[in-house]
Amino acid sequence: MSPKFAAPSTSVIPLISVKSDDLDATLANLPDVAASWLRNKGFNASIGAIEALPNADGTIKAVYVGIGAKGQSRVRFALAAAAAKLPAGTYALDTMLTGPDLDEAALGLLLSLYKFDRYKAVPTKDLAFVAPAGVDAKRIEALAAGECLTRDLINTPASDMGPDELEQAATSLAKQHGASCAVIKGDDLLKENPPLIHTVGRASPRTPRLIDMSWGTTGPKLTLVGKGVCFDTGGLNLKPGASMGLMKKDMGGAATVLGLAHMIMELKTPLQLRVLIPAVENSVDGSAFRPGDVLNSRKGLTVEINNTDAEGRLVLADALALADEGKPDHIISMATLTGAARVAVGPDLAPFYTTDDAMARALPQAAEETADPVWQMPFHEPYESMIEPQIADLDNAPSGGFAGSITAALFLRRFVTDTPYTHFDIYGWNPVAAPARPKGGVGMGARAILASLPEVLGL
Repeated sequence: MSPKFAAPSTSVIPLISVKSDDLDATLANLPDVAASWLRNKGFNASIGAIEALPNADGTIKAVYVGIGAKGQSRVRFALAAAAAKLPAGTYALDTMLTGPDLDEAALGLLLSLYKFDRYKAVPTKDLAFVAPAGVDAKRIEALAAGECLTRDLINTPASDMGPDELEQAATSLAKQHGASCAVIKGDDLLKENPPLIHTVGRASPRTPRLIDMSWGTTGPKLTLVGKGVCFDTGGLNLKPGASMGLMKKDMGGAATVLGLAHMIMELKTPLQLRVLIPAVENSVDGSAFRPGDVLNSRKGLTVEINNTDAEGRLVLADALALADEGKPDHIISMATLTGAARVAVGPDLAPFYTTDDAMARALPQAAEETADPVWQMPFHEPYESMIEPQIADLDNAPSGGFAGSITAALFLRRFVTDTPYTHFDIYGWNPVAAPARPKGGVGMGARAILASLPEVLGL
């Protein structure tokens, strides 16, 4: 689903946001009857607080919504915290918020309308929002649509989201925006030389493939690479059941780059976009790759397999080598890659690594402005020796358990020679419902990346 803003009408209900610091001043400026009503109802303007002010005939005159104290940063999309409590109707936001704060409020209202109802009916009510004055409605709608696409793809179980279905999602998006989309499948992967993608996916009856989408003919070149492991059993290093339960989200990197690609194309961003998605299922049968195997990569580097459950970096390696051959101005990879990243920063932050100083400067600022938090991690050179085994160029799963996210990022960097490169090790899942972010699949880093592109690519 792609929520959009409603058209203004005479039946629109004012939705008035109030900061708790400003509550007394707000009440002082209201007619006595209205101020007394809100006081007697106990409205305190805390995050999620809501109170409807009635007309004489019992209809709703306005709804007051609390957004907490000034400068409060513990809750993103604070205004959306009250969205589920709103009576049915169409609302127009009346607020003193401006700039990025206003954009966040508008986006949060749209995202609060998201429902994943593919498999069961989800209770809904007739709720809509008018674009607030001062926001770029088209841009906010594009951000919401990209995020909702990402959520839908991640939330869909592997029974209905294998490599075939992920390809269909990419080709559908390409058709929507007039982009081209080529796909290399099965044994053709060996002929076209992304061999690691074939190796990881060959044990599954669901054919492995490389999806290659292109859009735009002028401007700087940006290549997005998304991990599309549609389900990860762990391979012969089989995951325990508890660890396998959320592996439908192991294509979260692919889902996120497709959501970001929609934002870029929908907004007619003046660049040349390429999206590469290695789409596989890491399964188990007699043809599965084994611990101890040494595999060849597209770049010519050999990789010793010390854990078949570290498969994401393998499929990304070939896609990154192909991306680098195209000599873009920047490569960005996104992947649900390591548990170590979750241990380090939790599920809410998107950790990133970059070789580009401009990206290192732009991303944190863009993240703050777009309510899309990120955190820079280091390509720590002394750890390079940890990914260098005895009998091959690289080790896909260094022993010892230390710095797992960093060593994975260092591994991927070996496949990008000269191009500025940024890697995101995301979670792609919201474990606890939050304002505008229900439990389930979630995009991470896409809005921050989009907002950073003008500085990074000189747009």
